[in-house]
Amino acid sequence: MSPEPDVIVVGAGLAGLVATYELTRAGRRVLVLDQENRANLGGQAFWSLGGLFMVDSPEQRRLGIKDSYDLARQDWMSTAQFDREREDHWPRQWAEAFVRFAATEFRDYVHALGLRITPTVGWAERGDGRATGHGNSVPRFHLTWGTGPEVVRIFAEPVLEAQRRGLVEFRFRHQVDELIIDATSDGAAVVGVRGSVLEPSDAVRGAPSSRAVVEEFELRSPAVLVTSGGIGGNHEIVRKNWPTDRLGPVPETMITGVPAHVDGRMLEITEGAGGNIVNRDRMWHYVEGLHNWDPIWPDHAIRIIPGPSSMWFDATGRRLPAPCYPGFDTLTTLREILSSGYDYSWFVLTQTIIEKEFALSGSEQNPDVTGKDIRLLLKSRASKGAPPPVEAFKEHGIDFVVADNLRELVDGMNAIGRGGAVVDYDRVEHEVLARDSQMGRKYSKDVQLMAIANARQSISDRLTRVAKPHRLLDPEHGPLIAVRLNILTRKTLGGLETNLDSQVIRPDGTPFPGLYAAGEVAGFGGGGVHGYNALEGTFLGGCIFSGRAAGRALAR
Repeated sequence: MSPEPDVIVVGAGLAGLVATYELTRAGRRVLVLDQENRANLGGQAFWSLGGLFMVDSPEQRRLGIKDSYDLARQDWMSTAQFDREREDHWPRQWAEAFVRFAATEFRDYVHALGLRITPTVGWAERGDGRATGHGNSVPRFHLTWGTGPEVVRIFAEPVLEAQRRGLVEFRFRHQVDELIIDATSDGAAVVGVRGSVLEPSDAVRGAPSSRAVVEEFELRSPAVLVTSGGIGGNHEIVRKNWPTDRLGPVPETMITGVPAHVDGRMLEITEGAGGNIVNRDRMWHYVEGLHNWDPIWPDHAIRIIPGPSSMWFDATGRRLPAPCYPGFDTLTTLREILSSGYDYSWFVLTQTIIEKEFALSGSEQNPDVTGKDIRLLLKSRASKGAPPPVEAFKEHGIDFVVADNLRELVDGMNAIGRGGAVVDYDRVEHEVLARDSQMGRKYSKDVQLMAIANARQSISDRLTRVAKPHRLLDPEHGPLIAVRLNILTRKTLGGLETNLDSQVIRPDGTPFPGLYAAGEVAGFGGGGVHGYNALEGTFLGGCIFSGRAAGRALAR
């Protein structure tokens, strides 16, 4: 590679790899910098379940799911609730473009690179109960056969091949501290980066690494693409940006769903250089977080991806109202939980439900799908009992209570409660008995049971995700299980404002020459393609789509 590459990419995560792939297809020379070691190639995407938001796919059609661009667009816009004239200018356009991509080119694009999708289609973010409100009208969560590592692989392999041809150079342990700006006829342009070389690290993927500096560096290029990720690993920034007016008070206790290196540094550095950040108060945090009994990074959290049958209670034993059911409306549920005065909540369920309905986020928590092992898949998913990783959490996790009767269960819940909260046994018993009284009937007035019946109309849900309805206090379905659910930091929905070519926008609304951004640092496109809410399967897809747009624009 010549001393000056065509593009410097800051961040070797999914968006950076996709952009580099597109650049090398056009014969461009790319220098990729990352503050972590080579073991972290692919970044946060590697740890993901690999769910992809696709519209009107062959997988949907085979299952009888009728979907369309128009329906998906309606769902997206109703969910995003764009309402800011200036800050939502580009996010609206990115949203239109992404939904069109998801309904046309997305599947073919990744399929041609070797990605395969499992036959079942999941139904995430089932909605707030209104046709005009938040949520997916139909199942759209396409699970990658191979999960996050496979999504990374299909882009990493051609990039590594381009490295062998001399088109790509990686410099790991290179932490960017400053963007170099030179005066031009347009006022200023980004022409390179300065930063610190960190001491070598043999830390395993995701684990914290040393920040000791061994030397400085300066590198120049006609263009710099920032693909450094979001803020989920930096609780200080999360708390600073937390929208108390919409979500309620900042949780006192949060656990972390991303590695420590997801620190938001490049957002501040790029803003300091003159790039514009929009919608910084928009964020996406899960409410079903578990403390990992075998952690990799500090406060390492795993999210339960639940089916719809568990009863959901706040820290005092009050049943959460509609639409706060498992898997329906994440941020509304977050707001409802925090309104209780506490920062955690409870699932109450049975062994039958956990066996059918509990999946855990993360590639490492799904070794059968991640390893593309059909025999292990059949053994873990079709045999009696929950999948082994779920059973391991039930056995070892500090958030689980197992009991043979409701009184013992509530006593166990109160033994691990925090902040002075006490679960009211009489209240929980009343709600469970009332719910159980609705079972065994063709009709019900319980909205959650209606939702379960609706879910079981989906072949995928009925076969793999939704337990057959039963009384929670029926001993044949026991034991009873309670799970303490914690707030888990995850995604940054706002970020660097960008146009449809991924050029960073300055505060005056003009493109910043030489500066581009893609992935989570850009709100997955435009500075907030999701608006206020997300439909799930859209984070990896947003990295792919925005990285592709950046790479193709820079190649031109």
